[in-house]
Amino acid sequence: MSDSSKLTHLNAAGQPAMVDVGAKTATRRVARARSRVVLGAEILALVQDGDLPTRKGPVFQTAILAGIMGAKRTSELIPLCHPLGLDDCQVRIEVQAPDAVLIECTASVTGKTGVEMEALTGASVAALTIYDMCKALSHNIVIQETRLLSKTGGKQDFHHAD
Repeated sequence: MSDSSKLTHLNAAGQPAMVDVGAKTATRRVARARSRVVLGAEILALVQDGDLPTRKGPVFQTAILAGIMGAKRTSELIPLCHPLGLDDCQVRIEVQAPDAVLIECTASVTGKTGVEMEALTGASVAALTIYDMCKALSHNIVIQETRLLSKTGGKQDFHHAD
């Protein structure tokens, strides 16, 4: 195994460790992640004007806010993530007929470490929020395919080929 393919969150003794980014140069870093939520055709049919109104509030708008909040708090949820002051975080929800929605979270920072985990967390928290707000209608909702779509600005760029 080459040095570049070793796990970065383990120290020489094999114990968990935060990656030391002190010597890295700050660069503009952007990551984009996606989650897919299968709501079912019946729930999706209730979508009106691009959102689903509920007693708890508009589902998609609430999920967008939750996704942004989740991205901002990633280091509190994932133990070895560095706390980052995000430059920007955008969450977009798109209906994917006949039965699902796609959530995309794009996070950016000018810093010494990437924002992949922030983008993934934002997409995941938005998906969980949609589940929470729609579960009264069905427990057959499935959250699937949470994945990194792209990242730029670090040692190596990544772009998922659809």
